[in-house]
Amino acid sequence: MAISLSVVLLLAIVLVVLIRGGSLKGGPAVVAILFGFFLASTDMAPSVNNFMNSLAEMINDINF
Repeated sequence: MAISLSVVLLLAIVLVVLIRGGSLKGGPAVVAILFGFFLASTDMAPSVNNFMNSLAEMINDINF
């Protein structure tokens, strides 16, 4: 849950920065948000969630 919330917050910040910076217009941003919303209600959602959790664990395991 904590990872999901932080990823959502990070992506929201990136989205706001892209829109304010002019790299992303409002229309495509709305399409991207709707795509994510509807993707979350498909059968692919658990696969995407597992991939993101694996990616977060892999990054967490990196030692410097």
